[in-house]
Amino acid sequence: MTNEMIGILAVLGVTVAMVVVVFAARAVRIIRPHERGVVERLGKYQQTWEPGLHLLVPFIDRVTKVDMREDVVDVPPQEVITKDNVAVTVDAVVYYEATDPFKLIFNVTNFHLAATKLAQTNLRNLIGEMQLDESLTSRETINVALRDILDDATDKWGVRVVRVELQRIEPPHDVTQAMHRQMKAERDRRAMILEAEGDREAAIARAEGQKRADILEAEGQAAAIREMADAERAQKILIAEGEAQAIKNVFEAIHEGRPTEDLLTARYLETLKHVADGNATKIFMPLEMQGLGNMVGAVGELFKSTQDSA
Repeated sequence: MTNEMIGILAVLGVTVAMVVVVFAARAVRIIRPHERGVVERLGKYQQTWEPGLHLLVPFIDRVTKVDMREDVVDVPPQEVITKDNVAVTVDAVVYYEATDPFKLIFNVTNFHLAATKLAQTNLRNLIGEMQLDESLTSRETINVALRDILDDATDKWGVRVVRVELQRIEPPHDVTQAMHRQMKAERDRRAMILEAEGDREAAIARAEGQKRADILEAEGQAAAIREMADAERAQKILIAEGEAQAIKNVFEAIHEGRPTEDLLTARYLETLKHVADGNATKIFMPLEMQGLGNMVGAVGELFKSTQDSA
């Protein structure tokens, strides 16, 4: 075998080795855990590969990897006319995940573009049916409604819409300023109402306190009057008891026939009263009280002479 033949065989061997290497490199495919592989053989769907190591026929089979992780579609801002003819700027984001790799490859050409246009169209429809105030306060309602619409529409594309979030709903500048003035006026009104309620509560508290003080003062005065009445009654009782005891002593002295000096003195004073009235002309008394009797008789005569001369 000549050297020329050996060289040809060497070149042929190297070529075959390179072809084998290229063939092997193209025949081996690795599908990662978050991916699925859609295999086409001569332009016809063959099968869907799960994660792992797979072999295909080079130049005959073609595999397309589909990412099964959750992804996001950013819906660009757009102007939407509300039901009360106010133009608002709205944009949103759509979160989705692939559920069927076959449908995602063969049923839609560009899923991102299709989802964006579908979201924009349905945003216009939803917000166009709402007043401005309602659209500003109904973000959650719009999110849920748009998610349901997109999920139904994208089901044939092998995609599940997880959630939809409105990033902003922005009215025109003049409308925003008017809303700010309205909110400020509403806050001022609430502040005035709260202040008036506070003043009313304070006035009620003061009136209740004054009424309680008046009640306590009246109760104190009533208690003082009762104490004075009790003291006066006790004093009258003591005086009455003293007079009763004196009468009792006089009564006992009269009935026992032994008049005491106190009894005689009381009788003399009573006689003196009758002398002063002119009803008595004579007075009798024991010898031991003669001095006092002389004085009483003299006074009686004096009063009598006075009345006669009159």
